[in-house]
Amino acid sequence: MTSSVSPISFKDLTKTTLPMVVGVLALMSFQLVDSYFIAKLGVEPLAVIGFTIPIYQAIIGIQVGIGIATTALISQRLGAKNVDDASRLGATIIAFGTLTIALVCCLIWAMRSIILKAMGATPELELLADQLWPIFLLSSTLGALLYFGYSISRAHGNTIIPGVGMVATSILNGLFDPLFIFTFDLGLVGAAYASLAAFSMGLLFVVPVVIKANWVQLVGLGWEQATTYLRQIGTIAAPAMVSQILPAVSAMIATMVVASHGTVAVAAWGVAVRLEYFAIILILALTMSVPPLVGRYFGANDIANVKLTSNLAMRCVLGGQILLAALLALGATMVSETLSKDMDVSAILKTFLIIVPLSYAPLGICMLAISISNAINQQGRALSISFSRLFVCYLPCLALGSYIGEMNGLMLGIFVGNCAAGLIAYRSYLAAIKKHQ
Repeated sequence: MTSSVSPISFKDLTKTTLPMVVGVLALMSFQLVDSYFIAKLGVEPLAVIGFTIPIYQAIIGIQVGIGIATTALISQRLGAKNVDDASRLGATIIAFGTLTIALVCCLIWAMRSIILKAMGATPELELLADQLWPIFLLSSTLGALLYFGYSISRAHGNTIIPGVGMVATSILNGLFDPLFIFTFDLGLVGAAYASLAAFSMGLLFVVPVVIKANWVQLVGLGWEQATTYLRQIGTIAAPAMVSQILPAVSAMIATMVVASHGTVAVAAWGVAVRLEYFAIILILALTMSVPPLVGRYFGANDIANVKLTSNLAMRCVLGGQILLAALLALGATMVSETLSKDMDVSAILKTFLIIVPLSYAPLGICMLAISISNAINQQGRALSISFSRLFVCYLPCLALGSYIGEMNGLMLGIFVGNCAAGLIAYRSYLAAIKKHQ
């Protein structure tokens, strides 16, 4: 089909994505700051974070699934010039999404003992988790509400608000961490209180802006229409949630494999996972900024620009991640020793930084393919790519590598699994585009 809209340029994509890069950079930085301060408390608190991360990923998976539905449905309505409908949909998403996350957090708390035992936590680590998780789960609920505000902003083409919001909350969290952990002498739970305080202040900024912009409204929103919206949200969000929760399930299984190598390995793994989030900042930013653009083109039935935008984003991922992998390998010793003074932990981190980051280039192609598929109403394909990435490529390679070569072999397995996932995802993306041409 002939393009009816001017194609997006690299400059346009940079302008849209840069605020998200800055925001995600700040967000990931505060994760590393958390790890830095928690590491000062000892190996056991750091290991508790290693067991907490898969739970956090599960919560994030659900909220991102709802966020995917938000950007897809609202951007498609804006592309079709249905502005009031988009605003009523925004209000429905805020209410539905926040309630869903709150219920999930309550369920996690009720099942905490079963979950921790299944992942291989010792009784001592379970006691530490009992102190941390109530505040951690409450802060996760507020963080989800904040995220839905960001999603609505991105769907309306505004990446400045989420970018500024993420930077502000990350800076606040970094300032609050030493205050709550050491000054108030709250220890590990102080990190959760720091996040709770930062997210609360972030809401005071984002909520008034979203309301003032009229991106959410209740006028004309009746029960029948809300029910229709929920069905539409569910159609996209359900497979997207499953797609996003699969990494959390995978992370729990991976943590079980890592736990077989001891507490030090789990502690190092917890920091490594946070380093990974930091290393894929560009990928995460593009998965946030590209789907609204693709959704608008798709809503306007402009498949030519869908393809152009997607291909440009993938080229950015390949170049950016290869460059970053080289820098991380060169600085592996400095970074690992800065994040942990425990020699055994830092040795594992150093190996991770040398081996794994180069595989983030194909991983980025995979993650973009999932986001783009969701934006063009190919949720089943997105779910298939996500499942293949984790349970056909990542976990089997990780487990085999662990069996053959312990932690070093495990990291080589991650490298091979990510590369295979990227190849599979790219072929599936091409098929998705071809289907609409």
